[in-house]
Amino acid sequence: MSKPIIFSIIESPTHPKLAYLYDELGYDEMKFTSVRRAINALKKYKPDVIVAQFFFSFSTNYASNHISNLDSLIITLQKYSSYKPKFIFLVSKKDYQYIDQLTSHYDEFSNSNHSLLLPVTEEQIRELL
Repeated sequence: MSKPIIFSIIESPTHPKLAYLYDELGYDEMKFTSVRRAINALKKYKPDVIVAQFFFSFSTNYASNHISNLDSLIITLQKYSSYKPKFIFLVSKKDYQYIDQLTSHYDEFSNSNHSLLLPVTEEQIRELL
């Protein structure tokens, strides 16, 4: 039987390095340095958990439609209606006030996400997995 998969989208040095924890808990971690690379991987893999840092008002050409760096990923996941991974959003203190805008904007993800204020501890992640 294959191991459950975690996508770690690492776009910042503040993203925790928890490969040892994921391995201990029986997960295969796949690391991506951009949301775009994670979206490409969704064609082949369906992660059980996605751990990503939330950045509010990420500057894109679609700024009026997108409120963060993670909108494109969530929109892509909507193509797979029966597939809903658990999200763990890592949020800086300055962006924490905006995380509800992302989660309420995509109602179908409201029950499957968790927001953690950076810096996070190993125990916080362990409890959510």
